[in-house]
Amino acid sequence: MESYEPDSLAVLIAARNESDVIAETIGSLADAFPGAALWVADDASDDGTADAAMAAGARVVRRGRSHGKGGNMTACAEAMLSDPDLPDYVLLCDGDLAGSAGRLGTLVDAVRSGECDLAVAMFAKRVGGGFGLALGFSAWVIRRRCGAEPKAPISGQRAMRLEVLRAVLPFAPAYGMETGMTIDAVRAGYRLGEYEVELAHKATGRNLKGFIHRFRQLVDFARVGWARRGGRGPGGRRPA
Repeated sequence: MESYEPDSLAVLIAARNESDVIAETIGSLADAFPGAALWVADDASDDGTADAAMAAGARVVRRGRSHGKGGNMTACAEAMLSDPDLPDYVLLCDGDLAGSAGRLGTLVDAVRSGECDLAVAMFAKRVGGGFGLALGFSAWVIRRRCGAEPKAPISGQRAMRLEVLRAVLPFAPAYGMETGMTIDAVRAGYRLGEYEVELAHKATGRNLKGFIHRFRQLVDFARVGWARRGGRGPGGRRPA
């Protein structure tokens, strides 16, 4: 892994009710990226996530009511962009990665070396999840709207240069954030890269709560596809 110059990287961490792991996630990122600015987008957690994040050394962006992942991460990104010391690179990740968050240097390295413009992590091992319907639908929406065929269309672990972040803001609402981000980046001519990383997270299972979660994802993915209908990809080509 390459070394990181102070203030060259900002990490934006999405969190909702992650008080049990957020400090470990932040600590792992701080160890992996010395000098990076760590920001937590706390989506109205009611379990003390914001306090735990601040105690761990992160800056927290939190509003009084939930705005969904996309809305809250947009607010966090805009807060970071208002800082006078802007980074060269930005890493997005989820707050439940705990100690495995420090392995995301692979994504930052890929962008810094010029391999791609938007680097996305593929989980090396699948943990939990349903039958793949939501994942497949997101991939279909992306393919229809920009022609890309990602293997990890809804992964929240992503690295990019600052200019790419500006190009994909505001993020699509709620769970549509990553699907919309991929479409917007590819349509803008940026190169997508996917990298297998050994990560751990809190996965939803094949139970009522898990199926409700995935139904909400499907609705948000459909909204992303509808909002981006009729667009064209890089070079003016209409997606197949």
